Amino acid sequence: MVERLLSFFHREVSGLHEAAYLLAFFAFLAQLLALVRDRLFAFYFGAGNVLDVYYAAFRIPDFIFVTIATTVSISVLVPFFIEKMEKDKEAGRAFIDQTFSVFFFAIVVVSTVSFFLIPWLTPIVLPGFVGNAAMPELITLSRILLLSPLFLGFSNFLASITQIHNRFFLYALSPVLYNLGIVFGIIVLYPMIGVYGLGWGVVIGAVLHLGIQVPYIVSQRLLPRMLFRVDVKAIRQVVLTSLPRTLTLSSNQIVLFFLTALASLMATGSISVFNFSNNLQSVPLSIIGVSYATAAFPTLSRLFSNGDMKRFVEQMVASTKHIIFWSMPVMVLFIVLRAQIVRTVLGAGHFDWSDTRLTAAALAVFTLSIIPQSLITLFVRAFYSGGKTLKPLLINIFSSVSIVVFAYGLVWVFDHWYGFKSFFEVLFKVEGLSGTSVLMLALAYSLGVCINTIAHWWAFHREFSAFSRPVFRTLFQTFSASVLMGFVTYKSLDVFDQVFPLDTTFGVFMQGFCSGVVGIAFCLLVLKALKSEELEQVWKTLHAKFWKTEVLVPEIEQL
Repeated sequence: MVERLLSFFHREVSGLHEAAYLLAFFAFLAQLLALVRDRLFAFYFGAGNVLDVYYAAFRIPDFIFVTIATTVSISVLVPFFIEKMEKDKEAGRAFIDQTFSVFFFAIVVVSTVSFFLIPWLTPIVLPGFVGNAAMPELITLSRILLLSPLFLGFSNFLASITQIHNRFFLYALSPVLYNLGIVFGIIVLYPMIGVYGLGWGVVIGAVLHLGIQVPYIVSQRLLPRMLFRVDVKAIRQVVLTSLPRTLTLSSNQIVLFFLTALASLMATGSISVFNFSNNLQSVPLSIIGVSYATAAFPTLSRLFSNGDMKRFVEQMVASTKHIIFWSMPVMVLFIVLRAQIVRTVLGAGHFDWSDTRLTAAALAVFTLSIIPQSLITLFVRAFYSGGKTLKPLLINIFSSVSIVVFAYGLVWVFDHWYGFKSFFEVLFKVEGLSGTSVLMLALAYSLGVCINTIAHWWAFHREFSAFSRPVFRTLFQTFSASVLMGFVTYKSLDVFDQVFPLDTTFGVFMQGFCSGVVGIAFCLLVLKALKSEELEQVWKTLHAKFWKTEVLVPEIEQL
C-alpha cells in the first residue's frame, strides 16, 4: 500500500497542460484553505485594527524574504543545477552544498540584525502606526515573523533540488500545510496568547512547508551540508544571475511597503481591506498564471539551453493562449460577482456589510490586473530560462515607480477633487462609506501591472516576432465570449434574486453560483461557435487522465 502511494507521488509529467492542470488542482486546494483562513480572520476581527497590525507586521520579514531567500529560488537555481548535475554529479552536489552554505549564513545574519533594528525601522516603514497603542504588538509580531523567511527560504532551496530529479505531490501539498499552520494559529493559538499566536501560526506553517520535503531529500542523500570553504567564482555566478531577479522582486515589495504605508494613514481597516481584496484576486493568479508558468519553466529552460528556439516560442505561445483562455472569463466573473464572492468568503462575524462593500469594490479594481499578473509570471520565467534577468529588472523598476506615482497622484486627486471621488464611489457603490480612498491604491497597482505586462510583451516580441500573432486570435475569441458571459451573468443575478433569500450567506452564494453557471454555459457555447482551439485542447487534456501526471514544484515568492 505504501509503495503504491509513493509510486503515485512520483509519476512523471506527460505534457504542459497535464502538469499545469494537476498543479492547478493543488493550488486550488491551497487557495481554498487560504479562503478559509481569510474567512476566520474576517469572522474574528473584521476589517479593523487587529488585522491591520497583523498584515503590517509582514512588511519587514517579507522584504527580507525577497531580498535574501529568493536569491536561491527555483527560477534561479534550476538552470544552474541542471547544467552542473548533467555534467558531473559530484561537482553538482558540491555546488549545492556551497550555495546552501552562503545562503544560510546570509539570511541568519540579516534576520538577526533586523531583529534588533525593527523598533527603529517600523515607524519609518509604517508611519500611520506612530503614536498608535498597538505599536509594541506590531514590533513583537514582526520579530516573530522573522523566522518565516528562514524556513521558507530553505524550503524553496530544497524545491530546486527536487526539480532537477523529479516533481512530487508532496511539495504540491506544502502551500496547503502553510495555510493550515496559519489556521491553527487563528483557532488555537490566538485564544491562548493573543495576536502573537497569529504570528506563531505563520511560523508553524512555514515549518510544515519545509518539513514535508525533508524525508525525500534525506532518503536520496541530497540534504545540503554546511561548508566553511566555498568556490567564490561559482557563487559569484549565482549571485550575478539572481541579483537582478532579487531586485525585481524587491521592487514589488517596495511598492507594497509604500502602499501599506499609505493605507496606514487612511481610515482604520484600510490595510485589512487592501489585503483581503488582494488575497481574493490572487486566487485565480495562483491557480492559472503560476500553474502554467511553473509547468512551462523547466521545459523552456531546456529548449533555450539546447538552442531549439522554434519549440521555445511554441511553448510560450501555448502557455500564453491558455492563460488568457482561463483568466479572461474568471476576471469578468470576479467583477460581476464581486459582492457575492466577498460576502460568501468573508461575510461573517465582525465583517459587516460596510466591510463587504468596500472590499468588493477593491476586488473589482484589483481584478483588472489578473491577466497581466499571470502573463508577467510567464514572461519573467521565459527570460530567466535564457539567463536574461536584466530586462525583467528594468521593466519591473519602471512599473514599480509607475505604481508609486499613480498611488500618490490618485490619492491626492481623490481627496481634493470631489467629482473624481464621487464618480468612483458611485461606480463601485460605496458612497457614504469611510476609507474609500483605499480604492486608489488598488487602481494604482492595476495600472502599474498593466504597464509592466505591455513592456514585457513588447520586449519578448522584439526577440521572437512569431510570438504575438497566434495569441491575438485567442485573445479576441476569449474576450468576446467573456463580455457576453458577463452580461448574461449580470442579468441572471436579477432572476435568482427572486429565488434565493439574500439575507443569508447560503442564499448569496447560491445567487452568485447559479448566475455564474448560466454565464459559463453561455460562454462555452460562444467559444464552441467560434471554434476555439483552446476549448478543444482542454477537452482532450481532461480525457487524458491528467491526474496520473506528476506535479511540478511551485515556489513561494512572499510570506
